[in-house]
Amino acid sequence: MILGGALVASLLSAIAGCPAPRPESTPAREAPAPAAIAAPATQPGPEIGTVTHGGKRFTVCTVDLEAYQIELHWRDEGKGPFGSFTALNEWLAGRGRRLLFAMNAGMYMEDLTPVGLYVEDGRELRPLNLRDGKSNFCLKPNGVFAITEDGAVVVESSRYREIEKTTNLATQSGPLLVIDGELHPKFSATSQSRLFRNGVGVVSPEKVVFAISEDPVNFHEFAVLFRDGLGCQNALYLDGTISSLYSERLGRCDCMVALGPILAVTDECTGLQ
Repeated sequence: MILGGALVASLLSAIAGCPAPRPESTPAREAPAPAAIAAPATQPGPEIGTVTHGGKRFTVCTVDLEAYQIELHWRDEGKGPFGSFTALNEWLAGRGRRLLFAMNAGMYMEDLTPVGLYVEDGRELRPLNLRDGKSNFCLKPNGVFAITEDGAVVVESSRYREIEKTTNLATQSGPLLVIDGELHPKFSATSQSRLFRNGVGVVSPEKVVFAISEDPVNFHEFAVLFRDGLGCQNALYLDGTISSLYSERLGRCDCMVALGPILAVTDECTGLQ
């Protein structure tokens, strides 16, 4: 999401292909108190909990694609952005489904339009963005998280065309956190730019891991979590500051700002009290 600046600047930035730079030097926000939601006694949904790595706390959700399907949502049939987990859940309820888990799915403009590639149900609604810039999105190499016919992958943006024909879902963001087992070359362990951040990594084609920091972290610390703590050979940064999580199992619904694209795990409502 673009933070700060006038709308005109945002639109000009959109034309250039990348969002306006977020001031990473600004102090990290205080973590808001998540809104409580009523979790059913059955406690459905993918595995989720808090882990500590490198002295920092993270909430981690592991999605087994053999048990759950990851979805990507942005707009309803009227082409209006959902903007929040609550609105998405209400829309799902009208279709006999409910939200189990969700996370903001990458950077977006002030009108909630994704900055880069967005593929939903095999339909490309926003094109791949390979342009240069000064924002985190454009901190090359950046990447794409995708669900293909062969399972989940995180690939460098310039390699997306190799998997394009088999992709059912894709969201582009940046920078890549872990690239074939190596940390992004521009990360510094001593960086003082610490924010609340969220990202996604792939353990295997059938196993996807989402993480959101509960303490402010720099890029290096966040990337090390995915590689050394979660076993991901490839992982992608989704966003910072506005990082948001919904978990029915935890009874948590972050509602800080309007959201663009949303990664979600859903279920049918049948038989629930």
